[in-house]
Amino acid sequence: MNRDTRIAWINGLLLPFLNVLTAFVATAVVFLLIDVNPIEAAEVLLYGSFGYEEGIGYTIYYTTNFIFTGLAVAVAFHAGLFNIGGEGQAYVGGLGAGLAILFLDPTLGAWVFIPASIIGALVFGALWALIPAYLQAYRGSHIVITTIMFNFLAASMMVYMMVHVLRETGQMTPQSELFPTNAWMPFVHDVMAGFGYTIEASPLNLSVLLALLCSVLVWFFLWHTRWGYAIRATGKNSTAAVYGGIKPKRIIIVAMCISGALAGLVSVNELVGYQHRLIMDFHLGYGFGGIAVALMGRNHPLGIIVAALLFGTLYQGGAELAFEMSGISRDIVVVMQGLVILFCGALEYMYRPWLVRNLAPVNTQGELGATP
Repeated sequence: MNRDTRIAWINGLLLPFLNVLTAFVATAVVFLLIDVNPIEAAEVLLYGSFGYEEGIGYTIYYTTNFIFTGLAVAVAFHAGLFNIGGEGQAYVGGLGAGLAILFLDPTLGAWVFIPASIIGALVFGALWALIPAYLQAYRGSHIVITTIMFNFLAASMMVYMMVHVLRETGQMTPQSELFPTNAWMPFVHDVMAGFGYTIEASPLNLSVLLALLCSVLVWFFLWHTRWGYAIRATGKNSTAAVYGGIKPKRIIIVAMCISGALAGLVSVNELVGYQHRLIMDFHLGYGFGGIAVALMGRNHPLGIIVAALLFGTLYQGGAELAFEMSGISRDIVVVMQGLVILFCGALEYMYRPWLVRNLAPVNTQGELGATP
């Protein structure tokens, strides 16, 4: 194995593993500080996530949301953009998905409703990302600032829409009327029952297949198309990309619209697949969590799926911890996520010099071997 291959393994596998392991060690220290046995807490967390069918369903359900937002952040990252607006784009994507269902004839079939809701989520998510993209490309506004601002704008707009426009008649709760049953994304337990298999009911629905399909499409797009190459080239070196005939402004627009569209698909899982109506704050946590998922997954769809599964485990396992252990609140999930972000983001390369020095050394002749 040559040195470049070893370094690739270090960057792609060993570093994320050690970073996550360090985050878990730090979490164990936090548990000790609040007088909770970390081993017992780990057992409860894993059992809540994978110990029974309903828990597995919830884990994969949460994982689906993180796949969408992780892919969204990754596409922007490859273009050299830090999209922090996943929360707002997912929220507005929900508006698109909901309107696509509520404004259609309720007698239509699922083959119309479900594709229409997906298209609505994609279009509205993309349009919400388009404005910050334009401001970055043509007005010099920093994408981090504008996407953060647009998260707040999305929240304010959705409050107005849910309270004054879309609220169900005769109800005080800010939520829309229930979607027609033929507009619901099928639950996995219902699909399995149709094949003669009985599993426990959970929110898990066929949106997980959409998430996996998006992962494949993003992989193919980024590494096997001209547009994907242009996005990656712009992210690596925009000046060199210009000499290659690539227009960075156009790439910014395209990458951010794709990113926003992917984030918007969170609403398909949450609203079309589970809640079956437009509700407030269905998106909270998934947009920012997607940043950590993308960092952990090295902005590659396969890594993002694995990282999203970890965060889905933390979400479901954290809920089980809060229920089973009196000394722990639901907020422990935020603490664990924060530690993962710290060690996979800010301290991402903490172990790299040591790993390269010991696993991929270079001798004085520039060849792989022991350092003299």
